[in-house]
Amino acid sequence: MKRPYLITQSIFISFFIIAGTILLFDPPERIFIDPDKVDEFVLDPADFDPNNRDAKILRHEPFGRKKEAVYSRGTKEDGTPIIIAESDNAISSITTPIDADPYIFQYLEWEWKTDSVLESGDLTKRSGDDFAARVYVTFDYDPSDLSFRERIRYTAYRAFTSFDIPLRSLNYIWANKANVGTIASSPFTDWVKYVAVKSGNEHAGEWHIEKRNILEDFREAFGEDPKNITGITIMTDSDNTGESTRAYFGKIRLLKE
Repeated sequence: MKRPYLITQSIFISFFIIAGTILLFDPPERIFIDPDKVDEFVLDPADFDPNNRDAKILRHEPFGRKKEAVYSRGTKEDGTPIIIAESDNAISSITTPIDADPYIFQYLEWEWKTDSVLESGDLTKRSGDDFAARVYVTFDYDPSDLSFRERIRYTAYRAFTSFDIPLRSLNYIWANKANVGTIASSPFTDWVKYVAVKSGNEHAGEWHIEKRNILEDFREAFGEDPKNITGITIMTDSDNTGESTRAYFGKIRLLKE
């Protein structure tokens, strides 16, 4: 019978072999946001094609083999295009890989609405780690800068997932019960930081425009300076709570000021 530490060692070696193969794949092609040519980068729901899984922008991304949330095109009362996101014990996202300098493009602005938050949602617990709506920004980070234990964890994750795992992610959430302004780590990993921009059902059913300084928020959340922005993503998920929810997203803008 193998000793526990030998079994663990064998598993870690397997992780490194498998993950090493996965890491040979090229990262997703990113859209370079040239500050000399544009003052803002706009993600417009009018450009979203729910049937194009190979889209360069607003691309539907599954999470492994989990049941997928449903994203579709819709319109506001005035005819403005929006993305409708529905989740029934599911999770997936709409993402756009980019390459942008957060010291120049410091601001993120977006419009969103929810029908209601998730009753059993709780950002402090893994079982409650779901949100009716979130908009998040991912940042470049070198895995070699991780501690040894974190590198093991990262390699293990890469062995069992087909998508690029961000090591720095700033999630703007419509929280279930946290106070607005709360900044907290995900209960799964401190690579993900939550910023509660809205909370509860007080403003459910209403459209709201938000604007955040992502450079300042990153520094406060992680206690360090960010590297380049690698992506902007919207997500509606309820795979941990097992509940159902619906959210709506308008235009998202990355701005210089």
